[in-house]
Amino acid sequence: MFTPWLLSALARAFIAGDPNPDAVVERCTQLLGKPWRWLKPLAVRYHETIAPESSPNPPLREVLRFLQSDKGFRSAAKHHRKALELAQPIPDPPEMHPVPAAKNWPLPALTTGPELAHWLDLSLGELEWFADLAAMGYRNKNPRLRHYHYRVLPKDATNVRLIEAPKERLKKLQQRILSGILDQVPMHDSVHGFRKGRSIQTFCQPHVNQLIVLKMDLRDFFPSIGRARIQALFRTFGYPEPVADVLGGLCTNATPRDIWHNVAWETQMLYCQPHLPQGAPSSPALANLCAYRLDCRLSALAKTCSASYTRYADDLAFSGKQEFAKCAERFSIQAAAIAAEEGFVVHHRKTRLMRRSVRQHIAGLVINERPNIRRTDFDELKAILTNCVRSGPEAQNRGPHASFRLHLQGRVAFVKSINLNKGTKLEQLFERISWG
Repeated sequence: MFTPWLLSALARAFIAGDPNPDAVVERCTQLLGKPWRWLKPLAVRYHETIAPESSPNPPLREVLRFLQSDKGFRSAAKHHRKALELAQPIPDPPEMHPVPAAKNWPLPALTTGPELAHWLDLSLGELEWFADLAAMGYRNKNPRLRHYHYRVLPKDATNVRLIEAPKERLKKLQQRILSGILDQVPMHDSVHGFRKGRSIQTFCQPHVNQLIVLKMDLRDFFPSIGRARIQALFRTFGYPEPVADVLGGLCTNATPRDIWHNVAWETQMLYCQPHLPQGAPSSPALANLCAYRLDCRLSALAKTCSASYTRYADDLAFSGKQEFAKCAERFSIQAAAIAAEEGFVVHHRKTRLMRRSVRQHIAGLVINERPNIRRTDFDELKAILTNCVRSGPEAQNRGPHASFRLHLQGRVAFVKSINLNKGTKLEQLFERISWG
Protein backbone atom coordinates (compact mmCIF):
# COMPACT_ATOMS: atom_id res chain seq x y z
CA MET A 1 0.00 0.00 0.00
CA PHE A 2 1.07 3.66 -0.34
CA THR A 3 2.91 5.42 2.43
CA PRO A 4 0.54 7.27 4.79
CA TRP A 5 1.72 10.62 3.41
CA LEU A 6 1.01 9.74 -0.23
CA LEU A 7 -2.33 8.13 0.60
CA SER A 8 -3.39 11.26 2.47
CA ALA A 9 -2.18 13.51 -0.38
CA LEU A 10 -4.13 11.47 -2.92
CA ALA A 11 -7.29 11.66 -0.79
CA ARG A 12 -6.89 15.44 -0.52
CA ALA A 13 -6.54 15.67 -4.30
CA PHE A 14 -9.91 13.92 -4.64
CA ILE A 15 -11.70 16.54 -2.54
CA ALA A 16 -9.69 19.61 -3.57
CA GLY A 17 -12.09 20.94 -6.20
CA ASP A 18 -14.48 19.88 -8.95
CA PRO A 19 -15.77 16.34 -8.18
CA ASN A 20 -16.12 15.49 -11.90
CA PRO A 21 -14.04 12.34 -12.64
CA ASP A 22 -11.98 14.10 -15.35
CA ALA A 23 -11.09 16.93 -12.96
CA VAL A 24 -10.18 14.41 -10.26
CA VAL A 25 -7.92 12.53 -12.69
CA GLU A 26 -6.19 15.79 -13.67
CA ARG A 27 -5.45 16.68 -10.05
CA CYS A 28 -4.20 13.17 -9.26
CA THR A 29 -2.00 13.20 -12.37
CA GLN A 30 -0.33 16.40 -11.20
CA LEU A 31 0.27 14.75 -7.83
CA LEU A 32 1.55 11.39 -9.11
CA GLY A 33 3.42 12.69 -12.18
CA LYS A 34 1.77 10.27 -14.64
CA PRO A 35 -1.81 9.60 -15.88
CA TRP A 36 -2.05 6.03 -14.62
CA ARG A 37 -4.73 3.96 -16.39
CA TRP A 38 -6.43 2.97 -13.14
CA LEU A 39 -7.03 6.61 -12.14
CA LYS A 40 -10.12 7.20 -14.32
CA PRO A 41 -12.06 4.07 -13.16
CA LEU A 42 -11.11 4.93 -9.58
CA ALA A 43 -12.39 8.52 -10.00
CA VAL A 44 -15.66 7.22 -11.48
CA ARG A 45 -16.15 4.82 -8.56
CA TYR A 46 -15.41 7.66 -6.14
CA HIS A 47 -17.98 9.88 -7.84
CA GLU A 48 -20.62 7.14 -7.65
CA THR A 49 -19.83 6.03 -4.09
CA ILE A 50 -19.13 9.24 -2.20
CA ALA A 51 -21.69 11.25 -4.24
CA PRO A 52 -19.91 14.64 -3.86
CA GLU A 53 -22.68 16.46 -5.72
CA SER A 54 -25.19 15.78 -2.92
CA SER A 55 -22.52 15.95 -0.18
CA PRO A 56 -19.90 18.56 -1.26
CA ASN A 57 -16.41 18.45 0.22
CA PRO A 58 -16.74 15.07 2.01
CA PRO A 59 -14.58 14.53 5.13
CA LEU A 60 -11.03 13.36 4.51
CA ARG A 61 -11.52 10.28 6.68
CA GLU A 62 -14.46 9.21 4.47
CA VAL A 63 -12.33 9.44 1.30
CA LEU A 64 -9.48 7.56 3.02
CA ARG A 65 -11.87 4.75 3.95
CA PHE A 66 -13.06 4.60 0.34
CA LEU A 67 -9.49 4.35 -1.04
CA GLN A 68 -8.43 1.72 1.49
CA SER A 69 -11.47 -0.45 0.75
CA ASP A 70 -11.41 -0.11 -3.08
CA LYS A 71 -10.11 -3.37 -4.63
CA GLY A 72 -8.93 -1.73 -7.85
CA PHE A 73 -6.93 0.87 -5.97
CA ARG A 74 -5.38 -1.73 -3.64
CA SER A 75 -4.31 -3.80 -6.65
CA ALA A 76 -2.77 -0.77 -8.39
CA ALA A 77 -0.98 0.27 -5.22
CA LYS A 78 0.48 -3.20 -4.85
CA HIS A 79 1.83 -3.39 -8.43
CA HIS A 80 3.13 0.20 -8.75
CA ARG A 81 4.18 1.05 -5.23
CA LYS A 82 7.85 1.81 -5.93
CA ALA A 83 7.21 3.92 -9.03
CA LEU A 84 4.51 5.91 -7.29
CA GLU A 85 6.57 6.62 -4.20
CA LEU A 86 9.42 7.94 -6.36
CA ALA A 87 6.97 10.45 -7.83
CA GLN A 88 6.13 12.11 -4.51
CA PRO A 89 6.14 15.89 -5.10
CA ILE A 90 6.54 18.68 -2.57
CA PRO A 91 3.11 19.11 -0.95
CA ASP A 92 1.19 22.23 -1.92
CA PRO A 93 0.01 24.53 0.87
CA PRO A 94 -3.65 24.05 1.84
CA GLU A 95 -6.16 26.15 -0.09
CA MET A 96 -9.81 27.15 0.11
CA HIS A 97 -12.05 24.86 -1.96
CA PRO A 98 -15.59 26.26 -1.83
CA VAL A 99 -18.52 24.74 -3.69
CA PRO A 100 -19.31 26.62 -6.95
CA ALA A 101 -22.08 28.71 -5.38
CA ALA A 102 -19.71 29.95 -2.65
CA LYS A 103 -16.81 31.07 -4.85
CA ASN A 104 -17.88 34.73 -4.91
CA TRP A 105 -18.80 35.03 -1.23
CA PRO A 106 -16.44 37.47 0.59
CA LEU A 107 -15.21 34.94 3.14
CA PRO A 108 -11.85 35.21 4.92
CA ALA A 109 -9.30 32.70 3.59
CA LEU A 110 -8.35 30.59 6.61
CA THR A 111 -6.55 27.42 5.55
CA THR A 112 -4.61 26.39 8.67
CA GLY A 113 -5.04 26.33 12.40
CA PRO A 114 -2.47 29.11 12.98
CA GLU A 115 -4.28 31.35 10.45
CA LEU A 116 -7.60 30.76 12.22
CA ALA A 117 -6.01 31.43 15.62
CA HIS A 118 -4.50 34.69 14.34
CA TRP A 119 -7.85 35.75 12.83
CA LEU A 120 -9.52 35.18 16.20
CA ASP A 121 -6.60 36.78 18.08
CA LEU A 122 -5.84 33.58 20.01
CA SER A 123 -2.89 31.29 20.57
CA LEU A 124 -3.12 27.75 19.20
CA GLY A 125 -3.55 26.41 22.72
CA GLU A 126 -6.41 28.80 23.42
CA LEU A 127 -8.05 27.87 20.10
CA GLU A 128 -7.98 24.17 21.02
CA TRP A 129 -9.32 24.97 24.50
CA PHE A 130 -12.31 26.93 23.24
CA ALA A 131 -13.08 24.50 20.37
CA ASP A 132 -13.03 21.62 22.90
CA LEU A 133 -13.16 18.89 20.26
CA ALA A 134 -12.25 16.36 22.97
CA ALA A 135 -15.38 17.35 24.98
CA MET A 136 -13.41 18.17 28.13
CA GLY A 137 -16.08 20.67 29.20
CA TYR A 138 -18.65 17.87 29.12
CA ARG A 139 -16.57 15.77 31.50
CA ASN A 140 -15.37 18.56 33.77
CA LYS A 141 -17.57 19.05 36.84
CA ASN A 142 -16.08 22.41 37.79
CA PRO A 143 -18.43 25.14 36.45
CA ARG A 144 -15.57 27.66 36.37
CA LEU A 145 -13.76 25.56 33.73
CA ARG A 146 -16.79 25.29 31.46
CA HIS A 147 -17.47 27.63 28.55
CA TYR A 148 -21.24 28.02 29.11
CA HIS A 149 -23.75 29.08 31.73
CA TYR A 150 -26.85 26.87 31.83
CA ARG A 151 -30.47 27.70 32.63
CA VAL A 152 -33.26 25.12 32.40
CA LEU A 153 -36.71 26.62 31.70
CA PRO A 154 -40.02 24.70 31.63
CA LYS A 155 -41.41 24.64 28.09
CA ASP A 156 -44.69 22.81 28.69
CA ALA A 157 -45.99 19.99 30.86
CA THR A 158 -43.45 17.45 29.59
CA ASN A 159 -40.61 19.42 27.93
CA VAL A 160 -37.96 21.93 28.94
CA ARG A 161 -35.99 24.61 27.14
CA LEU A 162 -32.28 24.83 27.89
CA ILE A 163 -30.56 28.20 27.53
CA GLU A 164 -26.82 27.72 26.99
CA ALA A 165 -25.22 31.15 27.29
CA PRO A 166 -21.52 31.26 26.31
CA LYS A 167 -19.15 32.99 28.68
CA GLU A 168 -17.67 36.32 27.65
CA ARG A 169 -14.55 35.21 25.74
CA LEU A 170 -16.26 32.43 23.79
CA LYS A 171 -19.17 34.76 23.07
CA LYS A 172 -16.78 37.25 21.44
CA LEU A 173 -15.28 34.47 19.29
CA GLN A 174 -18.75 33.41 18.14
CA GLN A 175 -19.66 37.02 17.36
CA ARG A 176 -16.48 37.26 15.29
CA ILE A 177 -17.43 34.13 13.34
CA LEU A 178 -20.95 35.51 12.88
CA SER A 179 -19.87 38.90 11.52
CA GLY A 180 -16.82 37.72 9.57
CA ILE A 181 -18.15 34.50 8.02
CA LEU A 182 -21.83 33.73 8.55
CA ASP A 183 -23.16 37.20 7.73
CA GLN A 184 -21.40 36.98 4.35
CA VAL A 185 -23.40 33.89 3.32
CA PRO A 186 -26.80 34.52 1.66
CA MET A 187 -29.87 32.85 3.20
CA HIS A 188 -32.99 31.56 1.52
CA ASP A 189 -35.54 34.28 0.80
CA SER A 190 -38.22 32.52 2.87
CA VAL A 191 -36.20 33.00 6.10
CA HIS A 192 -37.48 35.79 8.38
CA GLY A 193 -36.08 34.90 11.80
CA PHE A 194 -32.75 36.32 13.07
CA ARG A 195 -32.17 38.20 9.82
CA LYS A 196 -31.51 41.88 9.20
CA GLY A 197 -34.49 43.67 7.69
CA ARG A 198 -36.87 40.83 8.58
CA SER A 199 -39.21 40.41 11.55
CA ILE A 200 -42.34 38.66 12.78
CA GLN A 201 -44.35 41.12 10.71
CA THR A 202 -42.58 40.22 7.46
CA PHE A 203 -42.95 36.55 8.41
CA CYS A 204 -46.73 36.95 8.79
CA GLN A 205 -47.43 39.37 5.93
CA PRO A 206 -47.64 36.83 3.05
CA HIS A 207 -50.30 34.90 4.99
CA VAL A 208 -52.63 37.79 5.84
CA ASN A 209 -56.23 37.53 4.58
CA GLN A 210 -55.79 34.07 3.07
CA LEU A 211 -58.46 31.40 2.68
CA ILE A 212 -56.44 28.81 4.62
CA VAL A 213 -53.28 28.89 6.74
CA LEU A 214 -51.16 25.88 7.72
CA LYS A 215 -48.87 26.28 10.74
CA MET A 216 -46.18 23.73 11.58
CA ASP A 217 -43.46 23.61 14.23
CA LEU A 218 -40.05 21.89 14.22
CA ARG A 219 -39.23 19.96 17.39
CA ASP A 220 -35.93 20.74 19.19
CA PHE A 221 -34.75 22.99 16.36
CA PHE A 222 -31.34 23.99 17.75
CA PRO A 223 -30.24 20.83 19.61
CA SER A 224 -31.26 18.64 16.65
CA ILE A 225 -28.46 20.23 14.58
CA GLY A 226 -25.27 18.37 15.48
CA ARG A 227 -21.61 19.30 15.27
CA ALA A 228 -20.93 17.11 12.22
CA ARG A 229 -23.55 19.05 10.27
CA ILE A 230 -21.97 22.38 11.26
CA GLN A 231 -18.51 21.16 10.29
CA ALA A 232 -19.85 20.00 6.91
CA LEU A 233 -21.37 23.46 6.41
CA PHE A 234 -17.99 25.14 6.94
CA ARG A 235 -16.39 22.67 4.50
CA THR A 236 -19.03 23.71 1.97
CA PHE A 237 -17.81 27.30 2.40
CA GLY A 238 -14.37 26.02 1.31
CA TYR A 239 -12.51 25.66 4.60
CA PRO A 240 -10.12 22.69 4.86
CA GLU A 241 -11.30 19.95 7.17
CA PRO A 242 -9.05 20.81 10.16
CA VAL A 243 -10.22 24.45 10.09
CA ALA A 244 -13.87 23.45 9.57
CA ASP A 245 -13.67 21.05 12.51
CA VAL A 246 -12.36 23.76 14.84
CA LEU A 247 -14.97 26.28 13.65
CA GLY A 248 -17.64 23.66 14.30
CA GLY A 249 -16.24 23.08 17.78
CA LEU A 250 -16.33 26.79 18.59
CA CYS A 251 -20.01 27.00 17.62
CA THR A 252 -21.34 23.81 19.26
CA ASN A 253 -21.54 22.39 22.76
CA ALA A 254 -22.17 19.12 24.61
CA THR A 255 -24.23 19.75 27.74
CA PRO A 256 -22.96 18.14 30.98
CA ARG A 257 -25.48 15.77 32.54
CA ASP A 258 -25.09 17.15 36.05
CA ILE A 259 -27.06 20.31 35.15
CA TRP A 260 -30.28 18.29 34.75
CA HIS A 261 -32.78 17.64 37.54
CA ASN A 262 -35.84 15.41 37.02
CA VAL A 263 -35.62 15.72 33.22
CA ALA A 264 -36.50 12.90 30.81
CA TRP A 265 -33.62 10.66 29.76
CA GLU A 266 -34.36 11.29 26.06
CA THR A 267 -33.85 15.03 26.57
CA GLN A 268 -30.54 14.47 28.35
CA MET A 269 -29.29 12.21 25.55
CA LEU A 270 -30.25 14.82 22.93
CA TYR A 271 -28.30 17.59 24.63
CA CYS A 272 -25.27 15.53 25.64
CA GLN A 273 -24.33 15.20 21.95
CA PRO A 274 -22.46 18.22 20.48
CA HIS A 275 -25.18 20.53 19.11
CA LEU A 276 -26.04 24.16 18.41
CA PRO A 277 -26.52 25.86 21.79
CA GLN A 278 -29.61 28.04 22.13
CA GLY A 279 -28.09 31.23 23.53
CA ALA A 280 -24.94 31.48 21.40
CA PRO A 281 -24.87 34.47 18.99
CA SER A 282 -23.76 32.26 16.09
CA SER A 283 -26.49 29.60 16.49
CA PRO A 284 -29.44 31.34 14.73
CA ALA A 285 -27.46 32.05 11.56
CA LEU A 286 -25.99 28.52 11.50
CA ALA A 287 -29.44 27.00 12.01
CA ASN A 288 -30.86 29.05 9.13
CA LEU A 289 -28.00 28.01 6.84
CA CYS A 290 -28.34 24.33 7.80
CA ALA A 291 -32.04 24.57 6.92
CA TYR A 292 -31.32 25.97 3.43
CA ARG A 293 -32.20 22.73 1.62
CA LEU A 294 -35.34 22.42 3.75
CA ASP A 295 -36.40 25.93 2.72
CA CYS A 296 -35.69 25.22 -0.95
CA ARG A 297 -37.76 22.05 -0.96
CA LEU A 298 -40.68 23.43 1.04
CA SER A 299 -40.76 26.59 -1.08
CA ALA A 300 -40.87 24.48 -4.24
CA LEU A 301 -43.59 22.26 -2.76
CA ALA A 302 -45.67 25.33 -1.88
CA LYS A 303 -45.38 26.67 -5.44
CA THR A 304 -46.87 23.47 -6.84
CA CYS A 305 -50.21 24.39 -5.25
CA SER A 306 -49.94 28.20 -5.49
CA ALA A 307 -49.19 28.61 -1.78
CA SER A 308 -46.85 30.96 0.10
CA TYR A 309 -44.15 29.70 2.48
CA THR A 310 -42.15 31.50 5.18
CA ARG A 311 -40.09 30.32 8.16
CA TYR A 312 -39.28 32.07 11.44
CA ALA A 313 -36.74 29.86 13.26
CA ASP A 314 -38.70 26.66 13.99
CA ASP A 315 -42.10 28.06 12.92
CA LEU A 316 -43.23 27.11 9.41
CA ALA A 317 -46.19 28.85 7.77
CA PHE A 318 -48.01 28.09 4.52
CA SER A 319 -51.11 29.78 3.11
CA GLY A 320 -53.11 30.05 -0.08
CA LYS A 321 -56.43 30.27 -1.83
CA GLN A 322 -58.81 27.60 -3.09
CA GLU A 323 -56.16 25.48 -4.83
CA PHE A 324 -54.14 25.13 -1.62
CA ALA A 325 -57.29 24.53 0.47
CA LYS A 326 -58.09 21.42 -1.61
CA CYS A 327 -54.81 19.69 -0.80
CA ALA A 328 -53.75 21.23 2.54
CA GLU A 329 -54.04 18.02 4.59
CA ARG A 330 -51.98 15.97 2.13
CA PHE A 331 -49.60 18.90 1.84
CA SER A 332 -48.86 18.83 5.59
CA ILE A 333 -47.92 15.16 5.37
CA GLN A 334 -45.55 15.81 2.46
CA ALA A 335 -44.00 18.79 4.26
CA ALA A 336 -43.38 16.67 7.38
CA ALA A 337 -41.75 13.98 5.24
CA ILE A 338 -39.44 16.54 3.61
CA ALA A 339 -38.48 17.89 7.04
CA ALA A 340 -37.62 14.36 8.20
CA GLU A 341 -35.46 13.78 5.11
CA GLU A 342 -33.57 16.99 5.88
CA GLY A 343 -32.85 15.98 9.48
CA PHE A 344 -35.67 17.80 11.27
CA VAL A 345 -38.77 16.52 13.10
CA VAL A 346 -42.19 18.15 12.94
CA HIS A 347 -44.03 18.60 16.24
CA HIS A 348 -47.33 17.12 15.00
CA ARG A 349 -49.31 18.17 18.09
CA LYS A 350 -48.62 21.81 17.18
CA THR A 351 -49.68 21.51 13.53
CA ARG A 352 -52.73 23.68 12.83
CA LEU A 353 -54.86 24.00 9.70
CA MET A 354 -56.84 27.25 10.04
CA ARG A 355 -59.56 28.39 7.65
CA ARG A 356 -60.86 31.94 7.44
CA SER A 357 -63.88 31.14 9.64
CA VAL A 358 -61.61 30.67 12.71
CA ARG A 359 -58.88 32.80 14.26
CA GLN A 360 -55.78 32.38 12.10
CA HIS A 361 -52.64 32.95 14.15
CA ILE A 362 -48.93 32.34 13.66
CA ALA A 363 -45.96 33.43 15.80
CA GLY A 364 -48.35 34.92 18.36
CA LEU A 365 -50.09 37.25 15.88
CA VAL A 366 -53.63 37.11 14.48
CA ILE A 367 -53.58 37.42 10.66
CA ASN A 368 -57.20 37.09 9.49
CA GLU A 369 -57.37 40.66 8.14
CA ARG A 370 -54.05 42.22 9.17
CA PRO A 371 -51.27 41.37 11.65
CA ASN A 372 -52.58 42.07 15.14
CA ILE A 373 -51.91 41.21 18.77
CA ARG A 374 -54.07 38.47 20.27
CA ARG A 375 -56.71 39.92 22.56
CA THR A 376 -55.66 37.69 25.46
CA ASP A 377 -52.03 38.88 25.19
CA PHE A 378 -53.12 42.53 25.04
CA ASP A 379 -55.48 42.17 28.00
CA GLU A 380 -52.82 40.38 30.08
CA LEU A 381 -50.20 43.09 29.46
CA LYS A 382 -52.75 45.84 30.10
CA ALA A 383 -53.67 44.23 33.43
CA ILE A 384 -50.00 43.99 34.48
CA LEU A 385 -49.41 47.66 33.64
CA THR A 386 -52.59 48.73 35.45
CA ASN A 387 -51.58 46.80 38.58
CA CYS A 388 -48.10 48.35 38.39
CA VAL A 389 -49.71 51.81 38.39
CA ARG A 390 -51.95 50.95 41.36
CA SER A 391 -49.68 48.94 43.63
CA GLY A 392 -46.15 49.35 42.26
CA PRO A 393 -44.12 47.17 39.87
CA GLU A 394 -42.37 45.03 42.51
CA ALA A 395 -45.42 42.82 43.16
CA GLN A 396 -45.92 42.21 39.41
CA ASN A 397 -42.38 41.03 38.67
CA ARG A 398 -43.14 37.31 38.91
CA GLY A 399 -40.46 36.19 36.43
CA PRO A 400 -38.47 37.39 38.15
CA HIS A 401 -36.80 39.65 35.60
CA ALA A 402 -33.48 41.30 36.38
CA SER A 403 -34.77 44.53 34.84
CA PHE A 404 -38.57 44.46 35.00
CA ARG A 405 -38.76 48.00 33.62
CA LEU A 406 -36.88 47.08 30.44
CA HIS A 407 -38.92 43.90 30.15
CA LEU A 408 -42.22 45.78 30.19
CA GLN A 409 -40.85 48.50 27.95
CA GLY A 410 -39.88 45.89 25.36
CA ARG A 411 -43.31 44.25 25.44
CA VAL A 412 -45.04 47.61 25.03
CA ALA A 413 -42.73 48.53 22.13
CA PHE A 414 -43.52 45.22 20.43
CA VAL A 415 -47.26 45.79 20.68
CA LYS A 416 -46.82 49.33 19.33
CA SER A 417 -44.83 48.02 16.33
CA ILE A 418 -47.75 45.73 15.46
CA ASN A 419 -50.73 47.95 16.38
CA LEU A 420 -50.03 51.64 16.88
CA ASN A 421 -53.31 52.47 18.64
CA LYS A 422 -53.11 49.63 21.16
CA GLY A 423 -49.42 50.24 21.70
CA THR A 424 -50.02 53.93 22.42
CA LYS A 425 -52.61 53.09 25.08
CA LEU A 426 -50.20 50.70 26.78
CA GLU A 427 -47.39 53.24 26.52
CA GLN A 428 -49.51 55.81 28.36
CA LEU A 429 -50.08 53.31 31.17
CA PHE A 430 -46.37 52.51 31.30
CA GLU A 431 -45.47 56.18 31.69
CA ARG A 432 -47.72 56.42 34.76
CA ILE A 433 -45.80 53.73 36.66
CA SER A 434 -43.77 55.00 39.60
CA TRP A 435 -40.46 53.15 39.62
CA GLY A 436 -39.23 54.62 42.89
